[in-house]
Amino acid sequence: MTTTGITVQQTARPHGFPTPGHFAFVEAPVPGPAPGTALVENLYWSVDPYHREAMDSDELWTLDSPMEGRTIGRVLASRDPGLAEGDLVLHRSGWRTHALVTAGRDGTRRLRTYEGVPLTAHLSLLGGTGLTAYVALTRTLRLQPGEDLYVSAAAGGVGTAAGRIARLLGAGRLVGSAGSPAKVKHLTEHVGYDAAFDHHDGPVGELLARAAPAGIDAYVDNVGGDHLAGAIDALREHGRIAWVGAVAQYNSTEPPAAPRNLFRIVDKSLRLEGVMVSNHRDVQEEFEDFLVPHLRAGRVAPDQTVVVGFERIVEAFLGMLRGENTGKMLVAARP
Repeated sequence: MTTTGITVQQTARPHGFPTPGHFAFVEAPVPGPAPGTALVENLYWSVDPYHREAMDSDELWTLDSPMEGRTIGRVLASRDPGLAEGDLVLHRSGWRTHALVTAGRDGTRRLRTYEGVPLTAHLSLLGGTGLTAYVALTRTLRLQPGEDLYVSAAAGGVGTAAGRIARLLGAGRLVGSAGSPAKVKHLTEHVGYDAAFDHHDGPVGELLARAAPAGIDAYVDNVGGDHLAGAIDALREHGRIAWVGAVAQYNSTEPPAAPRNLFRIVDKSLRLEGVMVSNHRDVQEEFEDFLVPHLRAGRVAPDQTVVVGFERIVEAFLGMLRGENTGKMLVAARP
């Protein structure tokens, strides 16, 4: 067992798009577990859009200290009665090679592994990414069979999960936007979208109107900005919006502007609600019971881009912010 671990620490607050210079890789001795803790060697790391928001916050990420994120690891040694050596654990002490964790604290839990389901699925379609999409569809939007749905950033982690889950829930016309022709093709040929468009091809509102000429009932918003404005125009009366993220403004140096047509939420009696998956941890078991049979039967599959090597975690994070991934961006310790 190695005696030296590595953590990634943020060294400065970015102004605009972050660079590798905002991070440092710091070596330190691997600690032994104290009573009530277990030492975990991390195997897979998730890099997520919300990490960019955390980079701006003194409350979320403290400079010059280890960063956090969803991670899968294996217990090397334990003094926690809830975890045994060899257990696979999902926890939030990511961006480091080793971590001390406690079962039940900060979402740390032993993984329920399933034959035929890849371990990485617990950080993508079966993990927080998929749970976010499931909560947005079933709790926030209360999507009904036959209803038409639009998803922005549909080729990302939440977007591909939303498309696959919406199809399983019996959605009607399913429309997505993405950032390249290759991603558009992936959405319609592999994920289950009926139509998709590259948002670089013109005004989003016009592209959406062509893809959904009869309008939409619900919208999963991962982008904000002109995507939200276009969805407001396309939504039918009493339509619903699940606002998951706003990637269009994460790296902006200017305060975000409200959509030009925001008042249409009133005259169309629309409902807009933010989605915080941390408020719905109690849904995880229900979600796994719903999705695992479909995964095992091959009716759905995780959409993932995997970068190999912990030393490339910053590269993977910045690549995710640039849209270089299809599906969930993950980092693996080894091939």
